[in-house]
Amino acid sequence: MSSHREAPEIAKDPVADSSDLYAFVTPDRPDTVTLIANYVPLQLPSGGPNFFEFGDDVRYEIHIDNNGDGKPDITYRFEFTTEITNPNSFLYNTGPIESLDSKNWNRRQFYQVTRIADGKQQRLGRKLPCPPSNVGPLSIPKYGELVRQATFSLSTGEKVFAGQRADGFYVDLGAIFDLGTLRPFQQLHVAGKKIFRAAGEPVNALDRMNVHSIAIQVPVDKLRRRASRYHWQEPASVIGVWTSASRRQVKVLGDKVAADTNAGPFTQVSRLGNPLFNEVIVPMAQKDLWNTLPPSEDKRFAQFVEQPELAALLPVLYPGVFPNLEKLNKSKKARADLVAILLTGIPEGLINGFTNATGNTQADMLRLNTAIPPARRPNRLGVLGGDLAGYPNGRRVTDDVVTIALRAVAGLTVPLVDRNFTPDDAAAAVTPGLTEADVTAPFLRNFPFLGTPYDGFNNPPVRA
Repeated sequence: MSSHREAPEIAKDPVADSSDLYAFVTPDRPDTVTLIANYVPLQLPSGGPNFFEFGDDVRYEIHIDNNGDGKPDITYRFEFTTEITNPNSFLYNTGPIESLDSKNWNRRQFYQVTRIADGKQQRLGRKLPCPPSNVGPLSIPKYGELVRQATFSLSTGEKVFAGQRADGFYVDLGAIFDLGTLRPFQQLHVAGKKIFRAAGEPVNALDRMNVHSIAIQVPVDKLRRRASRYHWQEPASVIGVWTSASRRQVKVLGDKVAADTNAGPFTQVSRLGNPLFNEVIVPMAQKDLWNTLPPSEDKRFAQFVEQPELAALLPVLYPGVFPNLEKLNKSKKARADLVAILLTGIPEGLINGFTNATGNTQADMLRLNTAIPPARRPNRLGVLGGDLAGYPNGRRVTDDVVTIALRAVAGLTVPLVDRNFTPDDAAAAVTPGLTEADVTAPFLRNFPFLGTPYDGFNNPPVRA
């Protein structure tokens, strides 16, 4: 979760693993949209001497669909290269790194960014430097300054950053994957009744872990299709966003004479739109297939959205807590509410003043209505909390997508499409119990929004 190690094959290839995707109208620049794609999940900050980085042999892309067909109309492509300063040293750095061109930094990474639209490629930047991994306070005394140096405003209007950040996704992995335990309600669990006498304190399993982020801030008019004017009811105001990672089809391992060789066309090995889609919706046997397909093919997986396995498990794991959901499951009615949230967008008329529908094509994308302004006081529950600028209208870095998803699956959103259904009281209360306050590294108020990565010297923290 959100998409960390979510499929068997990509779990073996973390450098290409899309772990989180964010898309939101920028609070301090509402004429732009910020897109953030995270890769290389579950980084232990002290993981040297070969610290984490992007893959030189991976093509990273952020795709935008602005006509609702589940196919990219605009793509931002990021490709990386690595240079070694001192080939005779085993060290990542040989002294303090105080600038991006420091001679003390032995393994530097650069990238180029390309915009693809209307079948044409436009190179926006080349050999842009990434900051180093956050080794420790002696190695990198002023990490924030390096991030400032590595943030670029391009001549075409975009702002970009690529490098290590603190993982801002918060989830109690240890509990959830232990037979679906939710610590705030662990005493109600079918097996937990025999073990737990009271509720437990949730644990953010991803706290003090890092990721690698690609962040780009784009003028909104460079993402939307043309319209006479944009407002929340205008279909052209809505965009769909997903990210992907691709590798060459062939890799030939070298010998003492020749280096490894990558050849053939690129093939997609990972993608991500809505958080938790491949993690929780797609069955194990099809997860690797899903990662290779474009969103336009997601009708293949609609049956798992209409009858999600998690909705069937909740009444079993928590007997007597979800009686109305259990009846709905037995009726075999297709979950039209989840289809709208995850595959088509929410049509106008279901929520006052809101829509992010993109048409009839069923495709897993983050759908963002760019005409809805940022909230002055964001609610972590997004649309469920009355905040129309939050998930599932795009996704902000502080949105509690696990709680939102759990409550939707538990039946809280069914009345949007069936006014005769009454959600269980528990549907509005179910949660793993975490908030953004459980993320140690504070989020930033401006670009690139995710917090300073945890350094290797202090993390994990020293126990007294």
